Amino acid sequence: MDYLLELFSEEIPARMQKRAGEDLKKLVTNGMVEAGITYESAAVFTTPRRLCLNVCGVLEASPTLREERKGPRVGAPEKAIEGFLRGAGVSREDLVVKADKKGDIYVVEIVKPGRGAAEVLSEVVSEVVHNFPWPKSMRWGASQMRWVRPLHSVLSILGKTEVEVVPVQVDVPVGDSTEGHRFMAPGRFSVSSFEDYEAKLKAAYVMLDPAERADMIWHDATNAAFALGLDVVEDRALLAEVAGLVEWPVVLMGGIAEDFFALPPEVLQSSMREHQKFFSVRNPKTGRIEKFVTVANRETADAGATILAGNQKVLFARLSDAKFFWENDLRVPLADMAAKLENVTFHNKLGTQAERVARIAALAREIAPMVGADADLAGQAAEICKAGLMSEMVYEFPELQGLMGRYYAEAAGMPAEVANACEQHWQPLGPSDDVPSEPTSVAVALADKIDTLTGFWAIDEKPTGSKDPFALRRAALGVIRLVLENDLRVGLVEQLDRAINSQPWKLALSGALLNIRNQVSEAKTKLADPNWRGSLLSGTREQLEADLPALEIATDNSSNEYQSHISWLAEAPQNLLSFFHDRLKVYLKDKGIRHDVIDACLAMPGNDDLTLLVKRAEALQAFLNTDDGENLLQGFKRANNILRAEEKKDGVSYEGQPDIKFAEAPAEQALFKALTEAAPSIETALKAENIEAAMAALAALRAPIYTFFDDVQVNAENQITRRNRLCLLNEIREVMQKVAMFSEISG
Repeated sequence: MDYLLELFSEEIPARMQKRAGEDLKKLVTNGMVEAGITYESAAVFTTPRRLCLNVCGVLEASPTLREERKGPRVGAPEKAIEGFLRGAGVSREDLVVKADKKGDIYVVEIVKPGRGAAEVLSEVVSEVVHNFPWPKSMRWGASQMRWVRPLHSVLSILGKTEVEVVPVQVDVPVGDSTEGHRFMAPGRFSVSSFEDYEAKLKAAYVMLDPAERADMIWHDATNAAFALGLDVVEDRALLAEVAGLVEWPVVLMGGIAEDFFALPPEVLQSSMREHQKFFSVRNPKTGRIEKFVTVANRETADAGATILAGNQKVLFARLSDAKFFWENDLRVPLADMAAKLENVTFHNKLGTQAERVARIAALAREIAPMVGADADLAGQAAEICKAGLMSEMVYEFPELQGLMGRYYAEAAGMPAEVANACEQHWQPLGPSDDVPSEPTSVAVALADKIDTLTGFWAIDEKPTGSKDPFALRRAALGVIRLVLENDLRVGLVEQLDRAINSQPWKLALSGALLNIRNQVSEAKTKLADPNWRGSLLSGTREQLEADLPALEIATDNSSNEYQSHISWLAEAPQNLLSFFHDRLKVYLKDKGIRHDVIDACLAMPGNDDLTLLVKRAEALQAFLNTDDGENLLQGFKRANNILRAEEKKDGVSYEGQPDIKFAEAPAEQALFKALTEAAPSIETALKAENIEAAMAALAALRAPIYTFFDDVQVNAENQITRRNRLCLLNEIREVMQKVAMFSEISG
C-alpha cells in the first residue's frame, strides 16, 4: 500500500519550505515505525501552497506483540499483587506461576494486538499537524489550530488499487481532493494515487518538485540570455528561493536603463536580488549588468509584458536610489568617511571604531614585513579599511561592506594594493570563504582579526560553550587559514602580546586608578593645612574628613582591580594561543590529521608558529603510516615505559649521559653508534626545518632499537651496567622527542 498526504494552505514562506518538508517526512515516518508500521520509501515535495508526503510500500497492519511480564513473588502482600494487576491491565485469572531464581513468581502474558495502517496513520498525522515545528505560526478564524499560514484542506489517502481516506483530526476538510494553480486552474479535483496526483497537478499548472522548478527556471533563463550573447549571474541561493515562490515558473527577461550601467555590478546585483528577487544578466564583453530575469507565477495573454512593465518601474526607482547613494558617496573623501568612525562605538570597553582602526593600522605595520608587504601601504590600507561602513551605500546594502570600500578607494586614486585590502580585510569569513593572498591584504586581515580576538580577550569576553556572540571562533579560524594557506612564518605569541597591551581597557583602568589616587592625595594635602577651612565648591573640612576613608577604600579596590587585570593580561597571550590550538585541531582533523599526532606536535617548543606546526604534524603522520614509523613508535613506547617504571621504583632520574665504555653487548654498542650518528642529522634537519629529513634520520634507529631489546637485558645485575642502559633508554627518548612528543601518540 502507498500513503499520500498533502497539507494545502496559503503561501508558505520560501525560506521555510525545505525544512518543513524534511520535518514532515521525519515526523510521520518515525511515528509510523514506532507504531510498528514499516515502509519501503518516502519522498517529500513542496510548493508555495502545499507540503506533500508520498510513502510507498506501507505495511497493512502492525504485528501482534506478546510480552511476558514478571510480577511479585507468590505469597507477596495483596496490595503488591493488585498494583501489578492494575499496571499490567489484567485480572487475577490471567496470572501464571513460574519458577524463578528466588522462588515462584507471578507472570502474565500481555498481548498487544496489531493495528491497521489507516488507524496508525490517522493518529500519527493528527499529532504531527497539531504539533508541527514551524519557526513561526498563526491561528485564524475560530480555529484553535496553528499553522504557518491558514490551512485550507488535507488530502490523506491510503491504498493501491482501491484507496481509502485516512481521517485526520483537524479543523479543515479532509479527503481525496486538492486544488491546482490559484489563477490558471482554480477548483478542486480528486486523485487516486501519487502518479495521478502529480499528473493532474501538472495539468492544473502546478509543478510539484522544487528541483524540477529550479532546473526549469535556470534552463529558460540561461537560454534567453544566451540568445542575446549574455550570461546569467549564478546565484544558487536565489534560485532555490525563487523556486519556492512559484508553482508554475514563467521566465521573463527585462532591460535596465543605461543610466545605471555605470553603477558597480555588485550594487545592481544586490539591489535586484534583495528587493526584487531578480537574477542579474551580465554582458561578458563589458562586465556590466545590462538586463535582469524575473520569474512570474503564471502565463499571461500578453506574454508577461504587463508584469515586466510593472517590475521595470519598481526597479527603476530602486536603482535610482542606489545611483543617488553611489554619487553622494563619491563626493565624500575617504578620510572624511573614516573620521565619522569616531562617533561609532565598537564596544563600551574597547572604544570607538576609529580607535580600533588606529590599533589595526599600528598592528598591520608590524605584521607587514613578516608577510612580505610594505608597512606604509599596509598602514594606509588599515586606516581606511572601515571607512566604507559610513557610506550611504553600505547603510542600504550591508552585505557590500568591504567591496564598496574597494570601489571608493579606487575612485580616490589609491594604490591597487590599498583598494584590494579594503575589500579583502574581512576575509575569510568562514571555512569555505576565499583567503586573501596579496601581502597588503593579508597584513590588514590578520591585524583586523587579531585585534578583535585580543580586544575581547583583554576584557574577558571569551566564547563559552556554544555561545560566541562576537564570532571569535570564526576570527581565530580566519587567522589560521590566512597563515597556513599563505605559508606564513608568524610568531603568534609576540603579536598577541603586542595587540593585547594596546587595548584600551588597561589604559582605562590605569586612568581610573590615577584619578582616584590624585583625589586622595589632594584631600590629604588639604587636611594637612590647618588654615584650610573648605568652601562651597570643595566642601567643608568635616565633610572631607568623613569622605577620606571611603576614598582610600576605593583606591584599594581600584588598585586591586588594576593588578588583577595586569595579571590577566600577562597570561592572556598563552591563554589565547590555546584557543588557537583548539581551532587548529578542528581544522586539521577535517584534513585527516590524527588527534594524537596533533597533540604530539603541539607539545613541542615554538608551537605558535602554525605553519611549522602543521608541517611537523603532516610529516609525523606520514612517518607513522610507514613500517619504520610504526615500529619505531613501539620501540619508543617500550623504552619510555621501562624508564618510567624504573624511575618510579628507584626514586631517581636517568637523565645522565650514558657511556659507551660500559656497553658490554654488541647490540648495545650498535645502538650507541646509531644514536651518535642520528643526533647530529636530526639537529641539522630541524634547524633547516626539514621535518621529513628529521623523520628519515629517526627511521635509521628502528633496527638498532629492536635488536637492543631482543638481545640485551636492561635491568642487569651489575648496577653500573643497569644505570648505563637506563640512561641509554633515556637517550632514545630525548633524541626522538626533539622531533615530536612521541609520548603523546597512542598505539
